[in-house]
Amino acid sequence: MEWYRFDKQKLKKSIEEVIEAAIIRELGEGHKLKICIGCDSQVKGSVVDFATVVLILREKKGGFMYYKMHRKTTKMTIKERMIKEVSIAVDTAFQLCPVLDKYPVALEVHADINSDPSFKSNVALKEAMGYILGMGYIFKAKPDAYASSYCADRIVH
Repeated sequence: MEWYRFDKQKLKKSIEEVIEAAIIRELGEGHKLKICIGCDSQVKGSVVDFATVVLILREKKGGFMYYKMHRKTTKMTIKERMIKEVSIAVDTAFQLCPVLDKYPVALEVHADINSDPSFKSNVALKEAMGYILGMGYIFKAKPDAYASSYCADRIVH
C-alpha cells in the first residue's frame, strides 16, 4: 500500500523516511511535536475501504498528515470493523516506533470509537482501549480521536 500527502501526491520514499525527515525538519525549526495515528473505514455493500492517517501536529502551529488507503471485500460486524481499524492504526504505530523512539515526540493512537454507549461503535471500546494501551501507546477515543474521526474520515468518504 502506498502512502500519500494530503494533496494526493504519492510519497517517493518510505513512510518511515518521510516521517523522520519531517521530525528532523520540524524539531530543527523549534516546534514541539505530537504524532497521532488513526484509521477510519467506510462500508459500501460488501466492500470496506480503510484510510490510515499519520498526523504530525506542531504545538499551537497547525500540522500536516500522510495517508494510505486499502480495500477489503468482506462482510464485517461493526465490532469487527472497529477492531480492524484499531489494528491497522496500531500496526502503523509499531512500524514507525524505530523512528519515533529516536526523538522527543509524543505518540497517540486514535480510535474512531465513541465513548458514549448510545453509539453503535461503543461495542468495541473496551477491547480497543485494551489493545492500544496494552501495546504501550496513548489511547484516544471520540471526541478526542481527531486523527481517525476527522482526518481519516475525510479521506475515506
